[in-house]
Amino acid sequence: MSRRAGADPGVARRVAEVVALIPPGRVLPYRDVAELAECRSPRLVGTIMARNPTGAELPWWRVVTVQGTLADHLQAEARQRYREEGTPLVEDDRHLVRVDMGRALWTPDSPGA
Repeated sequence: MSRRAGADPGVARRVAEVVALIPPGRVLPYRDVAELAECRSPRLVGTIMARNPTGAELPWWRVVTVQGTLADHLQAEARQRYREEGTPLVEDDRHLVRVDMGRALWTPDSPGA
């Protein structure tokens, strides 16, 4: 890209569009959202989602770290949503909730996507 993604007025819209496509019970890591949205970094995806400049109702719990976790303050609500959606989880003594990335990872071109 010739200009910085942060200066691109469409980057928040692209991130929101990608996040909105993630089906219930599936997740994407921040880095994959960044790649699909042509966003310069996974950290910027997190910032955009935290600030939500588009005002869209986004399934934020479907965007996780590559380890399948979320920030501590989000885990309790995410756990409830994962249970409602049937998202595969793994036991983890360090986190309240951790997604089973081997079973829950969504790829846009996968069957049923």
